[in-house]
Amino acid sequence: MQLAFKIATTQMLARKKQTLIATLGVTFGIGMFVFMVSFMTGINLLLEETMLAATPHIRIYNAIEVGKYSILDASRDPLTHFNLVYHQRPKDEKGSLRNGFQMVTHLRQNASVLGVSPQLTSQVFYNFGPLQIGGSFVGVQIFEENKLFDIQSKLQNGSLEALLTTTDGLLVGDGLAKKMKLQVGDKITVSTPRGNVRLMKVVGIFKFGLGAIDDSRSYANISTVQKLLGKDTRYITDIQVKVKDYYQAKDLAKVLHKKYGYKAEDWETANASILVSFTLRNIITYAVSITLLVVAGFGIYNIMNMTIYEKMKDIAILKAIGLAGRDVQQIFLIQALLIGTMGALSGLLMGFLLSWWVSTIPFNSGGILSVDTFPVNFDPKYYLIGIIFGIATTFLAGYLPSRKASKIDPVRIIRGS
Repeated sequence: MQLAFKIATTQMLARKKQTLIATLGVTFGIGMFVFMVSFMTGINLLLEETMLAATPHIRIYNAIEVGKYSILDASRDPLTHFNLVYHQRPKDEKGSLRNGFQMVTHLRQNASVLGVSPQLTSQVFYNFGPLQIGGSFVGVQIFEENKLFDIQSKLQNGSLEALLTTTDGLLVGDGLAKKMKLQVGDKITVSTPRGNVRLMKVVGIFKFGLGAIDDSRSYANISTVQKLLGKDTRYITDIQVKVKDYYQAKDLAKVLHKKYGYKAEDWETANASILVSFTLRNIITYAVSITLLVVAGFGIYNIMNMTIYEKMKDIAILKAIGLAGRDVQQIFLIQALLIGTMGALSGLLMGFLLSWWVSTIPFNSGGILSVDTFPVNFDPKYYLIGIIFGIATTFLAGYLPSRKASKIDPVRIIRGS
């Protein structure tokens, strides 16, 4: 093995240009693999964290839909009468959950559930001076809501306690506050589409980092929203559920739907389009990265083949003086592994430096997401995958030529046949 290693390194140093080209091929392939995977998984993680920070694992609500049956079903015989119905509207049903608070109590006793928060949501208009902006007015039990979404950590001003102790208190999103020039202590008018109006006091400003929420949502005590809408104290429209293992949310949602008879939507279903984009990005990333490594492998294969043809006589002489075919094979495998190891290590460094550089570049999402720089995931497992895959590719690229070299007949080569 020591002799084979010495011969392998001597040949590599004698062919510095070819060795450098082969090593750079592996370096570029591994470097781009590490960079692309780090960047794409960084984006996916940011979107997933932002999504889960604002989306319950399961949402239970009363889905009002157009009925399957119309007035035509009760009409006269269609063979003798001709009837038309235009623009059938949904039935006049309440959007509330019947026995909602009893459901909340039962859910809190479920061993799979970490937190449950009842909600009462309504579309409203926020009025402050000449400004009027539409948004979502959410009545909650604020400390239960905090267990699900950690609102305390998202508060920029004010406090949760102030909302609890202020009858007409209001927590507003950062984007909404900026649009309306609101500060803690300001009073604004909240009006519903049915004409109900209430004067509210801003007691806090929160920032989820998601423009769709920060630009339109506000939180109030659930009793305040019930009074604004003219509803009784049992009236709620949603139940938000947080479970221990959010990957089991889909199965639990099916169970809850059967148990309570209301729509139970898990977070994966609610964000299906985003999750599909995750999969597509991962497929593209791995496809491009693996292609680069395979191309680098073909480069090493070609270089090894050329080396064998160039070194035919040297191989014949080595075998004539006593080296076995296995020893000759080791020489070329060692060369392939050295190229793979050097290329993989330098590729990891290249990938890390590229990833670090991109992670420092300012990123303006246009208010959609709250992020200052491009998201990059520096997970060590991708570096480990990179070096293993790089060395494995070069080993396979060197195996076939080395096997061919081990079968060379020294007598025929020396005779020149």
